[in-house]
Amino acid sequence: MLLQGGGALGSYQAGVYEALAEADLHPDWVAGISIGAINSALIAGNPPKERVAKLRTFWEEVTANPLFDWTLGFDALAPRGDLARKLFNQMSAGSALLNGASGFFQLRQPVAWMHPNGALEATSFYETKLLKSTLERLVDFDRINAAGTRFSVGAVNVRSGNFVYFDTTTHKIRPEHVMASGSLPPGFPAVEIEGEYYWDGGLISNTPLQWVVDHGPRQDTLAFQVDLWSATGELPGNLAEVAMRQKEIQYSSRTRAMTDQFREVQGLRSALARLLEHLPPDLRDSEDARLLSKAADHKAYSIVHLIYRSREYEGHSKDYEFSRLSMEEHWRTGYHDAVRTLRHPEVLGRPTNRQGFRTFDLERNGRE
Repeated sequence: MLLQGGGALGSYQAGVYEALAEADLHPDWVAGISIGAINSALIAGNPPKERVAKLRTFWEEVTANPLFDWTLGFDALAPRGDLARKLFNQMSAGSALLNGASGFFQLRQPVAWMHPNGALEATSFYETKLLKSTLERLVDFDRINAAGTRFSVGAVNVRSGNFVYFDTTTHKIRPEHVMASGSLPPGFPAVEIEGEYYWDGGLISNTPLQWVVDHGPRQDTLAFQVDLWSATGELPGNLAEVAMRQKEIQYSSRTRAMTDQFREVQGLRSALARLLEHLPPDLRDSEDARLLSKAADHKAYSIVHLIYRSREYEGHSKDYEFSRLSMEEHWRTGYHDAVRTLRHPEVLGRPTNRQGFRTFDLERNGRE
């Protein structure tokens, strides 16, 4: 499971996971960036039968807001129409800016510019101590480090600018590693790990696909890539739409371009494997052939794209609009997108083409 960053949109990923769990599909590797890192920790850090419940607990806690919970359980009170909903979402996002999100982040007091230059408190608008407590309560880090499910989260070293993955094959994972992956400046402060400071991995790449294909064992692979930002969109008509479209382009991380590049590489590996099989014995045993054989294989890869598509009333603040109403909508959308995807039997079948590679995307293959 590959989980992109996207803040409040992350409950879409939780809905996708619920549908996969119902289909008895449990990942043996989860990789995430930012909010995707938090969802990954909730999945890898709990036994399969408890994962959906822990995801639900997290998302209900961070979207608990007495100012906006009046929409829950009273359908007649829910905002009707795009204009009313847009106003509701803007007010909810404004509340998050001023008050933070329960169990996640809160406005720094005193404010950043009241702290001395060089202090970590002077570098962000919010503090994330609440998130550390939430992760410690909902995630079993001993379970993550037992490596039953491989776990990877991406972050950026603030000093070097290098992209770093904290992975259970190389690191002992703690809450700080998950928090580092989601520390998007200047909202959140950098997180210190072993004397170095890290920011949100989405600053460089918001999708962990490259890490998985480059650093995983070459084996038959079924990957569910759950993206929260759509690379394609409409031409903006005003400044608010420009801000939203800019975020979508920035954080979609050229998802399909990366997939197409991997398809080409895998096609070359398959072609090379077939070629080596037809070499005469003397050439097959040559030093050059042995070197090339390390890159050749007949492994098969399927990448299933599940991408959240914004509604008309969602604006540029959709990634920090933490209302329970929106959370439930995102969750349901992810669940139903995954259910529709799994109705297609070819999704779970092993690719049989010469490339040994296939992608599936409802946006391309047609919605029901």
